[in-house]
Amino acid sequence: MTTLTLSKSKYCGLWQCPKIAWLQKYKPEQFQPDEKLTGQMETGSEVGALARGLFGPFTDVTVRKGDRLDLPEMIRRTTEEMAKETPVICEASFSFQGLYCAVDILRREDGGWAVYEVKSSTHPEKEVYLADVAYQTYVLMQCGVRVTGTYLVTMNNQYVFDGTLQMDEMFRVTDVTAEMAEQLPQVEDHIALAQEFLAKETEPLLPLSERCRRPYECGFWNYCARELPDPSVFDLYRVPFVKKIAYYERGLVSYEALRSDPVASDHIRRMQIDHALSKREDQINRRRIREFLNGLSYPLYFLDFETVQTAIPQYLGTKPYAQIPFQYSLHFIEREGGELMHKEFLAEPECDPRRPLAERLCRDIPMGACVTAYNKAFECTRIKRKTLYAQ
Repeated sequence: MTTLTLSKSKYCGLWQCPKIAWLQKYKPEQFQPDEKLTGQMETGSEVGALARGLFGPFTDVTVRKGDRLDLPEMIRRTTEEMAKETPVICEASFSFQGLYCAVDILRREDGGWAVYEVKSSTHPEKEVYLADVAYQTYVLMQCGVRVTGTYLVTMNNQYVFDGTLQMDEMFRVTDVTAEMAEQLPQVEDHIALAQEFLAKETEPLLPLSERCRRPYECGFWNYCARELPDPSVFDLYRVPFVKKIAYYERGLVSYEALRSDPVASDHIRRMQIDHALSKREDQINRRRIREFLNGLSYPLYFLDFETVQTAIPQYLGTKPYAQIPFQYSLHFIEREGGELMHKEFLAEPECDPRRPLAERLCRDIPMGACVTAYNKAFECTRIKRKTLYAQ
């Protein structure tokens, strides 16, 4: 029997798809980190660090040895702080038969300890979060800890920053203790499944499924999808992944198969499929383009915003994850046949960019100008919200 070594992050990978655990052990070199997920992890670390002060003074037992966590020392310190009945312990660490977890916030209450798992998300109802908390609870219970409550700490997307961070308003604490009765038995089931998978050196044959993208993008996607034809159903433009999986499960994988199926091939998708298979030149609808251009007038401006989203709001009147414009690019033509020219704005660092950007934009675009944007809804929404919140 293979001895398991699982952290809570690896357990959540196992929960998503057992093959992830197998590949992590036998073919870790095939993992390709997702930039989006990396950014989310950095945001999660920032939010987690701030949330430690949610209940007042705390003791952080994190210990590093070089660039790695010193797990034995963290476990020892956790035991020491619990014996002293320290009210709040952060990164409280436990290990049971190869199962390891570090609790974001462990809080002393009612003769036992409450587990608080911090997420940078604004949605506490995600099923994977319950699996995460259940795994931690299971490990603590196996270590003899009396768990009196389990909670999820997430961002409150209705919180409006007034200049001073109000921790109890910015964070939303959700009691998930009742859900543990259903979740805890599943932990043992998943551990047993992991034992079965990891004991075999033969790669498990699991088909592609929604688990490849839900709840997280799997870093082994390129490896598991290596035998797909090129192009395949997963290259279709503007088709939800769940629908692509439905086509895949019906055997509609290649473009040839998709072209023969009327349900899987609407007008836009058929254009893409026919173009790829025939290898013809790009299809251009000159009539529609001419109609669009005839509706424009001069001076003609082309606007594009760049925005930044932070989990922890920095500017007055903003909420968590508000999209704050900090830069724009503005090409323009003053008259028909005129020269294409360019203006731009980039906010100064460490400053609220909204008013400076709005004032410059008003100067750069004259009244009555015709303004275009690739994603009109996005630019219009940014302008409206920026005006609403700017102080």
